[in-house]
Amino acid sequence: MQIEYLIIGQGISGTWLSYYLQKEGKSFSVIDNNEKKSPSAISAGIINPVTGRRMVKVWMAEEILPFAWKAYKEIGHELNTLCISQKNLIDFFPNPHQRQVFMERVEENDEYLHSYPEQNKFNPFFNYELDCGEIRHCYIAHLENLLPAWRQQLKSKDQLLEEDFEIGKLIIHENSIEYKNIKTQKIIFCDGLSSFQNPFFKQLPFAPNKGEMLIVEIPGLPGQHIYKKGFILAPLSAPGLFWFGSNYQWKFDNADPTKEFYEQAERHLKAWLKIPFTILQHNAALRPATLERRPFIGTQPVKNNIGILNGMGTKGCSLAPYFAKQLADHLIYHIPILPEADIKRFSKILSK
Repeated sequence: MQIEYLIIGQGISGTWLSYYLQKEGKSFSVIDNNEKKSPSAISAGIINPVTGRRMVKVWMAEEILPFAWKAYKEIGHELNTLCISQKNLIDFFPNPHQRQVFMERVEENDEYLHSYPEQNKFNPFFNYELDCGEIRHCYIAHLENLLPAWRQQLKSKDQLLEEDFEIGKLIIHENSIEYKNIKTQKIIFCDGLSSFQNPFFKQLPFAPNKGEMLIVEIPGLPGQHIYKKGFILAPLSAPGLFWFGSNYQWKFDNADPTKEFYEQAERHLKAWLKIPFTILQHNAALRPATLERRPFIGTQPVKNNIGILNGMGTKGCSLAPYFAKQLADHLIYHIPILPEADIKRFSKILSK
């Protein structure tokens, strides 16, 4: 089989890269083993314009957020499925300090943060003692719809190989690549933490962290908002189902769900919710975060027929469409990648 691009991984990055290559009429195949507990598969899909305890604006918010909204709407229309929805976030202040930080941002006329006019509106559903604020222009990317719908489209066009990728069977030539019965011009790794062990990219400063989440059924809880009180409770596309999480573990033995998180999450839900709930699932995954919190995009400086689209961390749902388009434009039209994301910034260590 002769193709122009071989993509490894069909998480959020591989999905968007294959989408933009397809729009450009390029030939490609995607190899993905359909891992059910990948970061993309269990992500809440939240796109939040502010981040951190200081509630600061996320990197490149003015460009990346509108791009993401348009991209998800477009692919959702093509796939005839809901891929994004706009949901303001109701932030129930967990302590006086966080309330003070939030209100200071409001007084600075922050475009995203607002005091909520109806402080008692959520009393029937939640326990909260310190009022709440509202973060506007938040979105939920419905990966539970997007990833399987795009996968089905790839299958229908014979563009997907459902198997483990075996890097030992990769043969790199100067101007081409062979993998089993595939001949391709370039290979692009969109495989999350697998690139941590990849001989072409393992020198990159990955900083993986572990996250855990629950799927919770909460009949009667309105689904028009995202809710936060330390943890986040986000509505899924199925009525009555919510995603609850997530924590950040920087030290971990494996990617398995832990009893400690489950018990902590259950206690939190019991203290926060006034209405009944049922925990349906408990999952965990390792996120491909980076030390400098910027993604890894581009081609290997020594072997420029090998590329990467990775390192999205917790902002993958907003960053992936934008940088997949940048990488596609770079591969096809040689348009430069944003320097802060281009792996050329690591040319020295990647050339060793």
